[in-house]
Amino acid sequence: MADPSPDSKTPALAAFGLAILGLVIAAVQGSILHGSITGGILAFIGVIPACFGMWKGIQQETQTTLALSVASVLFTLAVAAVLIVLGVISLGVHHLH
Repeated sequence: MADPSPDSKTPALAAFGLAILGLVIAAVQGSILHGSITGGILAFIGVIPACFGMWKGIQQETQTTLALSVASVLFTLAVAAVLIVLGVISLGVHHLH
């Protein structure tokens, strides 16, 4: 196994940061429980650096970089899905009233 380069975890950390920023946007817009389509889209954009990190981990043959990147992909997708689904449900409920 190769040693990871110092910046090999940066894409995964950027993905986690974008997902957390999506949660912050949802909180600022009112409530995380009501979701946020904007926050969900921003969190979904975090998948791009996470996938790059996975590719980089495969290229370097490092388990830590690959594992962190896979975790960041799953986390960003989960946050994005929850925020978007809750946002759509919230919009639907507001339009019914």
